[in-house]
Formats: sequence, C-alpha cells, structure tokens
Amino acid sequence: MTEPETHTLETAGCVICYDVRKADGSGSPILLMIGSPMDAGGFTALAGHFPDRTVVTYDPRGIGRSTRAEGAGESTPEQHADDLHRLIDALGGGPVDMFASSGGAVNALALVARHPRQVRTLVAHEPPAAQVLPDREQALAAVADIRRTYEQSGFGPAMVKFIAVTGLRGEIPDDFADRPVASPAEFGLPADDDGTRDDPLFRQNLVTCTHYEHDFDALRAASTRIVVGVGAESEGEMAHRAGLAVAERLGTKPVVFPSHHGGFLGGEFGMKGDPDAFAVTLRQVLTEQ
Repeated sequence: MTEPETHTLETAGCVICYDVRKADGSGSPILLMIGSPMDAGGFTALAGHFPDRTVVTYDPRGIGRSTRAEGAGESTPEQHADDLHRLIDALGGGPVDMFASSGGAVNALALVARHPRQVRTLVAHEPPAAQVLPDREQALAAVADIRRTYEQSGFGPAMVKFIAVTGLRGEIPDDFADRPVASPAEFGLPADDDGTRDDPLFRQNLVTCTHYEHDFDALRAASTRIVVGVGAESEGEMAHRAGLAVAERLGTKPVVFPSHHGGFLGGEFGMKGDPDAFAVTLRQVLTEQ
C-alpha cells in the first residue's frame, strides 16, 4: 500500500478532506472506512491490513481537517450521507465496499437507504441507533441529559455521563439523569468549564445520530449487502444492543467482531483494540458474497 494521498472535496456547506491509499492493480472495489465523530486517523491501523486494496478514509464535516460553514448547527445523518454520496462520486461512482463504525455506521445506513447502488457491501459496526432499542425512551432521555450537561457545564461533566451511558451493560434506567456521577478529574478530564461549546461529538452529532430513524423498508429493499457487526467484548452495551436490534429489523444475523466497540483501533484516540484479529474478520466478511 502506498502512502496516502490527501484530497479535498467541496460539498453542501463544507469542505471534506479525504485520504486515498492506492493499491495498483487491485481488482476489488475501493474500501471506504468511516466513523463519526472519529476522523480518518482512527483507521490507520486497520487500513494497514488491506495493502491489496485501495483504501479511502475521510474526516466528516466539521471534524479534523474538514471544515463547515461558519455558524453551522448540528450535523445530521442526512448531511453526512450526502457528503459520502458526493465523495463516492468523486472516487468514480462506486460501488464501493464500506466499513463504518459507530456514528459512521448510522451515516452509512442513511447513505445506503438513499443510494444503494453506490455500495456493494456495508459492514455497519455497532451503530448507536437508540430509536430501535427496547428501552428507547430511557436511551433518548439519557442522550438529551448528556447534551444538557454539556450546554450547562461543558465538556468534562458531559463526557463523564457519556462514558457512563455507553459503558453501561443492560437497559438504561429511568433515573439515569438523577444518579450521582464521578468527577471529571477521576477520568483525567478537565473539571473546569472553558466556555467553549463546539465539540464535534456533543455539539454537532450526538443527538442527531442517536435520534435518527432509519428507513428499514429501503434498507431491506436495497441491492447493498448489509452486515451488522457487534463487538465480542461489548455485549450489553448500548451500541452493541442497538446493533443487534438493527440486524433483527433487517432480518439478518449480526457478525461478532473481536474486541470491543473500538476493536479496530491500534491505540489511536487513547483506546486500543485488536486490529490484527479485527482485520481478519472484516476480510472474511468482505469476501463473502
């Protein structure tokens, strides 16, 4: 695999930055790896396991190197899906294979519902689709509470609640918002509020991503092969449970991937998974047609 070539693409209200790792002579479709709010850097380890394929990664709108128009509000899965649609057009129109993680999986499902011919196989790993959970009301209320905490107290306290919700195993309790939480300092997070309110997770994507209602009729009718992945070590967590629920709504069986929600990470973003084993499973899934 060659060193990545960086490109930019102007879309509706933003400029997208993306990286292309070319594999000359490859007969396989482009492999597009996406997350949200994770940027392209999160896929460095995983991309290195596919030297035989052209791999494309990108920074979603308003994240990393990709910019948004000044004063832009929340980013929606529909906007991310349109960005991806335009990106695939710029790459040659597809169809591509896609590995999509977390919020990226939500955005990829929104893309496939609208432009199924652009994606041959989508591996949607642990989409936090709270709307399909049996405890959807509690989950949506917990997300709303995290957002309120961010607006009122800033990044550190909001992140403590986010960690509590995403790491909780089992249904989210009705009284989540009233439960005591740890100090941000216990997690190495800033305890002081610096006054900023432009965090890509809390300000731009958290609510719109988790509250998004997927078009399962369109997804079931799509020509795209959709595979939902869940982590072997994340059983019971919200994103894992949501992945199971999405697979059930699609009428498919989920694939269990090694490690946890970020199992493909090689230490990026302070979290380490098992990218070697993760890549083996991903390659197996992508070669099955």
